Amino acid sequence: MTIPKLLAAVALTTTALSLPLCHHGHAAAQAETVTLDAQGHYPEWEQNPHMVEFYALSVEMLRAARRVDADAYEQRSYAIFRAFAESLGAHPDGMIDHLKAIPREMVGIVNDDPKVLDSYESFLVALRGPR
Repeated sequence: MTIPKLLAAVALTTTALSLPLCHHGHAAAQAETVTLDAQGHYPEWEQNPHMVEFYALSVEMLRAARRVDADAYEQRSYAIFRAFAESLGAHPDGMIDHLKAIPREMVGIVNDDPKVLDSYESFLVALRGPR
């Protein structure tokens, strides 16, 4: 699964987590409509401090390293993803299941194009694709 598809799955999961359930396990009818952006623009996670922290970690560990410690980067990323899940009221282990490939994919993306770390917006484009 690509990073944009993973993030879309996270957005759908976090949206689903916020839906009230009736006693049969079906989503209760809501008066409000939820619109999802197929391009992957999810302000609730893009503006989340934990995603900004993930960007800072990526800059720190991937920008200047001659040899990236992918295992350490992955584990530190997972700690951020767990905190991210908790900030959204989601289950941390479920979030890791959804995002588990992202750290290794980011290592490859940055290796191919280090400029994705030049700004948070460039980083977001690498994660979700262009708007």
